[in-house]
Amino acid sequence: MRPRLTTLLCLVLCLSQRTGTQKETLSRPIIWARPSFMVPEGKQVAIWCQGTRAADEYQLHFEGSLSASQRPKPPGLGNKVKFLIPAMTSLTAGKYHCFYRSGELWSESSDLLNLVVTGMFDTPTLSVHPGPMVISGELVTFYCRLETGTSTFFLLKEGRSSHVQHRYGNAQAKFSMGPVTTAHRGTYRCFGSYNNHVWSFPSEPVELLITGEVESSAIIVFYPLFETDSWDPDLLTTETGFHKDLALWDHAAQNLLRISLAFLVLMALVCLLAEDRLRRKRTFQKKADRASRWECRRRWRNTTLRKDQET
Repeated sequence: MRPRLTTLLCLVLCLSQRTGTQKETLSRPIIWARPSFMVPEGKQVAIWCQGTRAADEYQLHFEGSLSASQRPKPPGLGNKVKFLIPAMTSLTAGKYHCFYRSGELWSESSDLLNLVVTGMFDTPTLSVHPGPMVISGELVTFYCRLETGTSTFFLLKEGRSSHVQHRYGNAQAKFSMGPVTTAHRGTYRCFGSYNNHVWSFPSEPVELLITGEVESSAIIVFYPLFETDSWDPDLLTTETGFHKDLALWDHAAQNLLRISLAFLVLMALVCLLAEDRLRRKRTFQKKADRASRWECRRRWRNTTLRKDQET
């Protein structure tokens, strides 16, 4: 019985450990900055990190090193925390990511949040050619110029679908796009910079108007350096809910798996104990039967011996 029990327990424990290793992972947290990832020098900004309600602690890392840690308040009821930067400077601009802990288990890292400080250099000028009003299908070029000189320029389209394009240049950079469609319509600004996280004042806005019928469905492919959409909490309602539901489902599945494994172990032990008890009962019964037969034979022999002696 013992070798079989030991083998069963080892099998169950190995399965439990393997399954736990595969399933016990926490969903990736979401990180964003409010009011924006672009913060004027000296202004306040809040970095939000959102995990699950099971989170016990959150950690914020800046440029790969631990910057701050915080526990949700009240514990077990909130699924996000806020890390406040009272005054934005060039020293606080850079790459941020966050983690959260539930019990002894840490989550994966969030996506990178590129926090930018603005207002550090002179104001660039932005112009568009052939003009701010073009016909659908034409080619358009934006020119961003900074008289004091810089190394990198950034062009942003305002709105919920804004992305950042960047170009290199000493005093001027051009951003070509087209054939344009109504998707390119909107308000644009540009910035100058000497690195990816310290920018100039924004240029004056330039509004691009598209007239005429759409002649081509082709649009310029943006290669975003910073995807602001992923940091806007208003755009993350569905994604946040999905992560939250997925995390809750993971915890429920893990608990159900543990309960199932415990039930299987318990049932296996009950079966083995019942089998062992039945085997012991049968062995005892056989011994009792042998003892009874032996006693009968002994009495028969004694009776026979007495009769022989009397005769």
